[in-house]
Amino acid sequence: MFSKTRKATEIVMGSKPLVEPSPPSIISADLKIVGDLSGDGEIQIDGTVDGDIRAKSLLVGETAHIKGEIVADSVFVHGSISGQIKSRSVNLAKTAHVVGDILHEGLAIEAGAFLEGHCKHMAEKKEQPDAKINVVGKDDPARHLDKARKKGTMESKGSASGKAKDNDPKAVAASSG
Repeated sequence: MFSKTRKATEIVMGSKPLVEPSPPSIISADLKIVGDLSGDGEIQIDGTVDGDIRAKSLLVGETAHIKGEIVADSVFVHGSISGQIKSRSVNLAKTAHVVGDILHEGLAIEAGAFLEGHCKHMAEKKEQPDAKINVVGKDDPARHLDKARKKGTMESKGSASGKAKDNDPKAVAASSG
């Protein structure tokens, strides 16, 4: 009796079990970490981290000092960061002190925040499954050679010796007369 309803529920909800969001990982003010941090959830840092941080969401508390690169979907900064920030959404509170570049899709800076570095907006990357890739570039030497062979002329762009033009009778006649 219970197995029938359980199977019916799994079919309706799918075979994936529901995962509850975990509480944030907290680095307290009295903790110093030397090394990289990586997590799929939220990380709250109130202490010192000397290393790179990768997370879904990062909250940098007022007492935090971070030296390293940060990559996250969202970053809220109330403390001190020395390093590059790459994030979809970056919020700098009035107590923030950031020395480094910020690559972002959205940026909010409160009055009083300190920022020394460049801010660069990144466009959202949209995948195009049917997009064609141009393999041959405009200034591809092989393409110029193929065109020259088809035309019967051997033009050379930027040739140091100029021998390619000398081999063409039309080019010799044009230059001498």
